[in-house]
Amino acid sequence: MTTAGWQAPQGDVEAIIAGRHADPFSVLGLHESAAGWVARAFIPHAASVHAFTRDGEALGALTLRDEAGFFEGLVAVSGRQPIRYRAENAGGAWDVYDPYSFGPVLGPLDDYYIGEGSHLRLFDRLGAHARTFEDVEGTSFAVWAPNARRVSVVGPFNDWDGRRNPMRLRHDTGVWEVFVPGVGPGALYKFELVGPDGSLLPLKADPFGRQSEMRPRTASVVADPTPFAWSDGDYMAARADRDWRRTPISIYEVHLGSWRRRADGSFMSYDQLAEQLVPYVADLGFTHIELLPITEHPYDPSWGYQPVGLYAPTARHGDPAGFKRFVDAAHAAGLGVILDWVPAHFPTDAHGLAQFDGTALYEHLDPRKGYHPDWNTAIYNFGRKEVASFLLNNALYWLEEFHIDGLRVDAVASMLYLDYSRQPGQWVPNQHGGNENLEAVEFLRRVNTEVYRLHPGAFTIAEESTAWGGVSAPVHAGGLGFGFKWNMGFMNDTLRYMEREPVHRRYHHNDMTFAALYAYSENYVLPLSHDEVVHGKGSLIAKMRGDDWQQFAGLRAYYGFMWGWPGKKLLFMGQEFAQREEWSEAKGLDWWLLDAGWHEGMRRLVGDLNAAYRDLPALHARDNEPEGFEWLIGNDQANSVFAWARHVEGHPPVVVISNMTPVPREGYRVPMPKAGLWSERVNTDAEVYGGTNTGNQGKVEARPVADGHWPAEASLYIPPLATLILKYDPD
Repeated sequence: MTTAGWQAPQGDVEAIIAGRHADPFSVLGLHESAAGWVARAFIPHAASVHAFTRDGEALGALTLRDEAGFFEGLVAVSGRQPIRYRAENAGGAWDVYDPYSFGPVLGPLDDYYIGEGSHLRLFDRLGAHARTFEDVEGTSFAVWAPNARRVSVVGPFNDWDGRRNPMRLRHDTGVWEVFVPGVGPGALYKFELVGPDGSLLPLKADPFGRQSEMRPRTASVVADPTPFAWSDGDYMAARADRDWRRTPISIYEVHLGSWRRRADGSFMSYDQLAEQLVPYVADLGFTHIELLPITEHPYDPSWGYQPVGLYAPTARHGDPAGFKRFVDAAHAAGLGVILDWVPAHFPTDAHGLAQFDGTALYEHLDPRKGYHPDWNTAIYNFGRKEVASFLLNNALYWLEEFHIDGLRVDAVASMLYLDYSRQPGQWVPNQHGGNENLEAVEFLRRVNTEVYRLHPGAFTIAEESTAWGGVSAPVHAGGLGFGFKWNMGFMNDTLRYMEREPVHRRYHHNDMTFAALYAYSENYVLPLSHDEVVHGKGSLIAKMRGDDWQQFAGLRAYYGFMWGWPGKKLLFMGQEFAQREEWSEAKGLDWWLLDAGWHEGMRRLVGDLNAAYRDLPALHARDNEPEGFEWLIGNDQANSVFAWARHVEGHPPVVVISNMTPVPREGYRVPMPKAGLWSERVNTDAEVYGGTNTGNQGKVEARPVADGHWPAEASLYIPPLATLILKYDPD
């Protein structure tokens, strides 16, 4: 077949039709030739095509070059510009804007910073963005896939046909991009990739997709670009000035899908959660809501810890704007929002990141580094700058786009150690022969550095279960740079103690005191999290010993102990009212239990403990400094009694006393840091909480002691299985 000089070579035409052309922009769209400007388009099902300018000026008819739908023809234009085609067949006519007549959306600065791995606005450049480009409405798409032979964006707008919208490769970065006119918010899409071996890969969701379909469907959704009207300016300004180490933090940990369900068992929307969850948590006096991961995930029983769409709030509860309204409502109520963030691993679902372009792109090729044996998942290659940048940008995205107040980073220990859950021979040592994952360490330091630099008042929390030093130390001091670390040792030791029969507790006294030896080695959060009430562990109330009365009294005493202990607080949903059953993500909490006095009493106690913790600076202002804690009685194993004082300059001291047996202690003598009257701020045995209402009539008098180690001493009544919180109140 002979062709005119302005016509495309036959091989290019066949490659476009077959969907295997490596550079479709070199063939399709407007091109200048010796004969003039030529337009080429691939429009399956069209019998005829006419070209027009953006303003509707006719440019001429295109000739059908191939029955598959390849058209080309000379057009009367003087330069590059957006072209609109009028396509017709026996069934009717339709308009098509030519994506290949538009220039690139990304620029050389993007290439430079992407190549350097220092781009901190990737979420504005990659992914799908509905926009006006060259005066035409449409959506720009961009995705990193350096080893693919071809990448196309597919969706209902092109019949999911990967031949229709192949993308332009930016060779310096491996990013593919295209602007598709006429595609707007709400459009479904995925990426179709041809791997380096020429094989067609499973359709992939957008790694930077801001919205997703409701599972089990897995397409990405073009998000509405309308700016959100935030009303939290005062809250954000005040947040920026806070030193969270010396500020009360009491966290209510929530799985949004099972806090409460609709009457028909379906998920509540973000707006319904804003109306119900936010005021409930605020009324209980918590300072923050921590959300189990709400990033899009295909599998409900993963609780969100197997995320596929790291940039998309899960569609289970609504769209991204709905989640912003939830955060805005929380801030209006004075509550911060902490997001569980999962950079430690990712699932290998076919539509996700695994083997994204036909190679180990986001993960390591070597399974000794790229496969997680505990969760049957892949592990990010933190040493690859594009992967580290993808994750860093994700952390910054949630803080900026959704005004998130903190990130709790999941499974940090699995990131820090190359031999985590591995046997000898199943892992690869680092360059120094050690088991530390140096690339993950550097990644975590960089994330924390940028979070604290760019978002004043935001903080990060590490779920880290080992003795790694300096998790919450600043990066400039050699630490990982987290603001706080979960104190797993406190949680494990004290719960083990409370699970013992009271008569045996005297032999395990150190389980309750050991945490004092390392309480200030990190900035700690004391977690009673979801992990303690699943997988056969039972609820917290079920861990307590004895009959119903003893179980409730024991749990109240334990909460009092924990709220008086140095460290920030975290309690998983349902435990505030002593949920009896183990938590299940498949149903809502047992709210009917609040009709029973003991359960409602537990809820009231948690609210009063939060109020005391927030109101009394001695209980929070030196949470992470040894000057704020002083043992009064730490070695009374025989009676299983503990007593300590909390201090802060310029405010009255507080004394906490716990009796962990069902035997009341009458006339019990406790050293006191000051002589005078002390108010009983909290007595976990009060009737309003479901207790026996015994105590000290609200006041304790500490009398001076001459020539003693302590300046004063009090003789008081300690109720059975109870904690007292006493505030110095000489007036």
